[in-house]
Amino acid sequence: MTARRTVDTAADSAATPAAPAPARVGYGELLRTPGAWTFLAPALVARLPYAMLSMGILLLVTRTHGSYGTAGTVTAVAAVAQALVGPQTGRLADRYGQAAVLVPTVLVHAASVGVLIALALGHAPAWSLFLAAVPAGASVPQVGAMVRARWVARFTADGASEASAARVSTAFAFESVTDEFTFVIGPILASGIAALANPATALVAEASLTLVGGLAFAAQRRTAPTRIVPQPGTRRASALASPGVRLLAGTFLGVGAVFGGMQVSVNAFADSVGQHDAGGTVYGIFAGGSMLAGVLYGVIAWRRPVQQRMLISYALLVLGCSVLWAMPNLVALTVAGLLCGLAIAPTLISGYTLVETLVADGAKTEAFTWLTGAIGLGLAVGSMAAGRLIDGHGPSTGFLVPVAGAGLGLIALASLRHLLVAPGGGSGAPTAAGPGSGSAGGPGSGSAEHGGAAQLVGAAKG
Repeated sequence: MTARRTVDTAADSAATPAAPAPARVGYGELLRTPGAWTFLAPALVARLPYAMLSMGILLLVTRTHGSYGTAGTVTAVAAVAQALVGPQTGRLADRYGQAAVLVPTVLVHAASVGVLIALALGHAPAWSLFLAAVPAGASVPQVGAMVRARWVARFTADGASEASAARVSTAFAFESVTDEFTFVIGPILASGIAALANPATALVAEASLTLVGGLAFAAQRRTAPTRIVPQPGTRRASALASPGVRLLAGTFLGVGAVFGGMQVSVNAFADSVGQHDAGGTVYGIFAGGSMLAGVLYGVIAWRRPVQQRMLISYALLVLGCSVLWAMPNLVALTVAGLLCGLAIAPTLISGYTLVETLVADGAKTEAFTWLTGAIGLGLAVGSMAAGRLIDGHGPSTGFLVPVAGAGLGLIALASLRHLLVAPGGGSGAPTAAGPGSGSAGGPGSGSAEHGGAAQLVGAAKG
């Protein structure tokens, strides 16, 4: 009997394959994807102005109207308009194609930014600036969401697999790094142009880059996702119908509040110490910390479930934001901002990875734009609240906004994280399967972000 058990055990061991090591896809392999650069290059040009717009509006209105509160509110109105309209343009792009939506959007954006500049330079009343900010923000092209949708379409064209899951995860990390790169360069570019010329010129550059990059990106139709045409008599639900998407959008509001509060507060703090042109650089270093963390995140084969990673990185974000208000000088603020920024990219990458598992193929662009829009809405509230606090109580009080916004987001994420479960996927926790981790590999067995289940990519069909 003992000999027989030994033979049976050996046979079972031979028949059972070893658990795969976590899959890793490097950035080099990702960028060698055929056709990738045809849409990545124009997308970068079109996305760069994203961070220039809010900084440009803030600098222009502060100079022409002399109030951080007014400038922060105009910035907030533009961000709210973007947050509310952006997901609708994503929904339309899913249905009618990216080019059909993007071309008119960038044309409207260039015209509306021109109107806003003219009104500000003419010292028009604040209410007219608020009105002009609505179309300027609403027409910000959702290029980042469209790029993510192209990556998903490219890597899942032949169905979901371990390789496609790993490639999508690396692509999302790369996109987060790209986002942060624009937040590093955008404020510095806007501040530099404003210092060399004037804030109006910075906004003209923003509108021009958006127009040129957006039209060039729209022209790359071969890499665009296939339009999803609903069956006659059926009504496609919004991506926001998913409780998990709503939770992620709420937590991204907190991230947006960090961005908005930081932008206004850093500029006000720099002004208060007589270094008026340093605000963009300090904010860029904050975003640079996030970019560094994003690069590292994308090259690690993670074993911890992505829900846990998001919760940990969000908690670190709250911790980093909690010390900003106490910084005594600009150097200390720069260091604290850098450390705070290290938690941003891991939070965003985890959120985008999770939301991709929660919606059907025909709603992915919309889902991505809800998260992007939530950041914009949080930025709006954060910049407005920080501006009011600064006008009433001094520049350091503006840094209370990032910690408050992120703190509320952490509470929501920690208490409702059970909603981040992909439909039909057991635990739904994308994680990397490693030696000893085990995986049933069948439907409903739980997904693997880097190692194996199809749940990560295109999990919710129809």
